[in-house]
Amino acid sequence: MHSLQSQPRPPRPPNMAISSQSERKRLSIILCCRGFYQPDLITNGLIDHVALSFQCVFLQQCHKIYSCPLCQCYALVSGYFQKYKEFEKSVRVEEIDGVKLVKNLAVRMEEMFRRKAEATRRLVEAAEEAHHQHEDNPDLQYEYFNAVLINEVDGEGNNVELGGEFILEPNDHFNNLSVNLSLSVVQVPTNMYNKDPDIVNGVYWSEALNKVFVDNFERDPTLIWQYFGSAKGFFRQYPGVKWHPDEHGVIGFDCRNRKWYIQAATSPKDVVILVDVSGSMKGLRLTIARQTVSSILDTLGDDDFFNIIAYNQEIHYVEPCLNGTLVRADRANKDHFREHLDKLFAKGIGLLGEALTEAFTILSDFNQTGRGSVCSQAIMLVTDGATEMYDDVFERYNWPERKVRIFPYLIGRESAFADNLKWMACANKGYFSQISTLADVQENVMRYLHVMSRPKVIDHEHDTVWTEAYVDSLKDKSGPSLMTTVAMPVFSTKNETKNQGILLGVVGTDIPLQELMKLIPKHMLGIHGYAFAVTNNGYILTHPDLRPLYQEGQKRRKPNYSSVDLSEVEWEDKDGILRNAMVNRRTGTFSMEVKKTVDRGRRVLKMHNDYYYTDIKGTPFSVTDLCFSGLRDLEQPDVALADEWTYCNTEEEHEHRHLTQIQAIKLFMTGRRPHLKCDRELIQEVLFDAVVTAPLEAYWTGLALNKSENSDKGVEIAFLGTRTGLSRTNLFVPADQDFLTAEDKEGVFNADHFPLWYKRAAEQVPGTFIYSIPFSTAIITNLYSAVGIQMKLEFFQRKFWTASKLLICFVFSVQLWMENAALTGLFFGEVEGAVMNKLLQMGSFKRSEITLYDYQALCREYAGSSDSRSRGKTMMVPCDTEYPAFVSERTIKETTGNIDCEGCIRSFVIQQIPSSNLFMVVVDNKCDCSSAPPVTMDPIEIMYILSKRNIDSLKCDRLKFQKDRKKPESCHPFHPEV
Repeated sequence: MHSLQSQPRPPRPPNMAISSQSERKRLSIILCCRGFYQPDLITNGLIDHVALSFQCVFLQQCHKIYSCPLCQCYALVSGYFQKYKEFEKSVRVEEIDGVKLVKNLAVRMEEMFRRKAEATRRLVEAAEEAHHQHEDNPDLQYEYFNAVLINEVDGEGNNVELGGEFILEPNDHFNNLSVNLSLSVVQVPTNMYNKDPDIVNGVYWSEALNKVFVDNFERDPTLIWQYFGSAKGFFRQYPGVKWHPDEHGVIGFDCRNRKWYIQAATSPKDVVILVDVSGSMKGLRLTIARQTVSSILDTLGDDDFFNIIAYNQEIHYVEPCLNGTLVRADRANKDHFREHLDKLFAKGIGLLGEALTEAFTILSDFNQTGRGSVCSQAIMLVTDGATEMYDDVFERYNWPERKVRIFPYLIGRESAFADNLKWMACANKGYFSQISTLADVQENVMRYLHVMSRPKVIDHEHDTVWTEAYVDSLKDKSGPSLMTTVAMPVFSTKNETKNQGILLGVVGTDIPLQELMKLIPKHMLGIHGYAFAVTNNGYILTHPDLRPLYQEGQKRRKPNYSSVDLSEVEWEDKDGILRNAMVNRRTGTFSMEVKKTVDRGRRVLKMHNDYYYTDIKGTPFSVTDLCFSGLRDLEQPDVALADEWTYCNTEEEHEHRHLTQIQAIKLFMTGRRPHLKCDRELIQEVLFDAVVTAPLEAYWTGLALNKSENSDKGVEIAFLGTRTGLSRTNLFVPADQDFLTAEDKEGVFNADHFPLWYKRAAEQVPGTFIYSIPFSTAIITNLYSAVGIQMKLEFFQRKFWTASKLLICFVFSVQLWMENAALTGLFFGEVEGAVMNKLLQMGSFKRSEITLYDYQALCREYAGSSDSRSRGKTMMVPCDTEYPAFVSERTIKETTGNIDCEGCIRSFVIQQIPSSNLFMVVVDNKCDCSSAPPVTMDPIEIMYILSKRNIDSLKCDRLKFQKDRKKPESCHPFHPEV
């Protein structure tokens, strides 16, 4: 792993928006023979015959394949060109209003979110009514479908208790998981008793939700998982699905620890955790105390703020640089504090009064700055006892309002000082818990949430909350997928408990973010355009550059994947203008020059992006975009539509789910299904493309029928793509591999991007072609804007290298990636370091003006285990990297140079191949220059340690730095009765 002693972390720009590339509504037709390689005067005659050979390959190929005179190969698309001319007069170019576009997109998203919220509200009403009608019975016996035990049998073949026969059938809407669409199942945490009276009573009355689950799904077939998380710990999930324990027979899932539950149950809060580290806390007590603090951190979310103070006869901030302040409870900060918990050790005596005074002072001062939650406040006290009640401290700082709640956690089995701690809790609207073993920690910590929820319950405010993006692989057989959850709290409405503020639990439903992507009018954003959304904290909800997994297709998630800031992907926004505007839910526009990488970072595109942003009402999110006849032609076998684009919404009605997009378009346009929700404008444009491109089918078919006359032509596939997601392909010979299939993520039209070949072709000057070799295959692809052919690499090699035996010849793209045989996919500077360094000196190529950064990178780290079996092994860990980009000086078409290799002069010539993205370099082979250092594009890890002297200050600056955020609009911090 490369390392760099770098400057402090480069500024990261703020969060996200929709970005669009200016694009005219036209298709460029590229004539395949235009601008073929015609060598000019070549110095020393070094590459005359090679260049001529290169020319011959293309001219000869053109002639043999298409049976046309030299430079008449435009016949490949001439039929399309002629047909397009017929329509040209009736076509007009319209400029798209980006602000109007993003507002329309926001309205569509609002409508989708509103439907999910309505389904959740119906669950709330049903749950509260069912509980209102139920009388708790401690002796209630009730058999329910336990998610783990269903369809399990004992040794005699009988169904186990709480199991029973439960019909499960595969359902493609739920990723082909086997589910039951009529019933829900109940999951109970492993550390809880399945038949606890509280569990059984809660399961019994919540059975009423089954009918609502089914009704919601019938009303909105796009719904996926619906559920109720009980304050007692059980979790009811619809549709019913079987749960499987891990290899240890344990299911660690507890719904009360999930973000959606915590956010819905409580208001944002500022918390100070006081940890007793006096001498009496040695041994097991300190271990339990550490675990208790860690569990408290688990209950804090991105809208909460906290700090941890250890105390004995002195006060010790666990993170010394955060003296007197609070930090946001994001994943990185919580992990940082957990590391410091292991450094705590017990000694001395405990002076709780000073610690309480410090905690109250921090909460008061921080609240006045307006930088925290500006809502609920609490002090968590983790100790093995208190010799006093410290009423003087409470009288000075917290009475009579008692706006800061006190939650004492008594560690150990002894109860000598329990009365003082109980009094503190009652006198300050908190809750007392005693934790004797590690097994008691989680259940006891969770109780404070229900106390914090009391003001919200009594106010009867069913606030709708939305979570950050997260991966829930438990519910996806096909692998992890990103989703957000909409959730609402459920309250007890019984008269006898109404003023006690009893939280029954939280209901919710998941929304796959892929559903949001389907709403984006991709065809209107431009080839490089995309849409993205951020939360009130500036975290990415959805963005095409969000990479949550260690490796595509794997289930392992990066630690901070759900808190990736917009500034980490749109990092050119140095001043945070875009991010701050989105976080503060404004509507407007923003423009900036950006450099985007494609082809897994190998190639750089310099672009001018226009961003249009607005808020999504009813949610904490903001969104940005970057901005007739023909049915018969659409149904031809060579035509396909973008797999993930939504021309018609076939998910909203059960009767439409079996339809393909083409079938739905036909039913909609012929009036047979007028209630289908379709994008009429997109359909009209794709039908236009189908008509205009129709002549290609007959022409390509004719070429295929004549292939026996041109058996050595080398072409496998011809293809075309349009901005409406329409593609045409024609196989000339059976291909060795699939092309333009859903498995080829970068090669097809996806929900969030155009194909890579389409993007790269669009960056070329009209009338030129782009040539590339996919790094995972041995196939040449010649791209003519959005029209191309796929050719076997060995055919090109056989023709081209015939004339180049006496010299070393290289062909590479404008960004220096090799297109040669065995060197395919290598960076030219790695192969010929001496020549590359000379080209940089001469100015033929130059380093990009902007260093590129990757704040979601992975670096290789050696395992530090003393175990001989692990020693020397490596693992991939999240890191930040920077890497250079190289671009050609386009004004230099040809140049020569000499290199002194230890007294031997080596000559070379470089020439741009006209009308293409390629360069040819010919180097004489009489000198050995292998000692010259290579030039690479390897990413370099950014090490945020400049020297031992300023390690602490740099870390501290990063901890203290807080980006702009929008506080949640709802807050219920206080109620005089509870």
